[in-house]
Amino acid sequence: MFTRLKNKWKVGWWQFALIFTTFALGGSLCAKVGSTLLGFVLADKNWLYWILYIPLITILWPVCVLLISIPLGQFSFFKNYLARIWEKIKGK
Repeated sequence: MFTRLKNKWKVGWWQFALIFTTFALGGSLCAKVGSTLLGFVLADKNWLYWILYIPLITILWPVCVLLISIPLGQFSFFKNYLARIWEKIKGK
């Protein structure tokens, strides 16, 4: 599975490890920031929390991944990756 992804992305093993690290750290940062932001607004993790959390995370995730990609040297990869995702969302 990892070899197939590495070949699809046309990267070496070192860059592949950095990309996976970026995904992991970006996702964790996104969850933490989203939870913290909603903690300021809502006291409990009730149904409203979860209804707001999912769209918030969806909006925050690309920003967090791009921020994490800068120090790891993967900004150009993730800029292109997110551009491809956006094109698929738009339907082109």
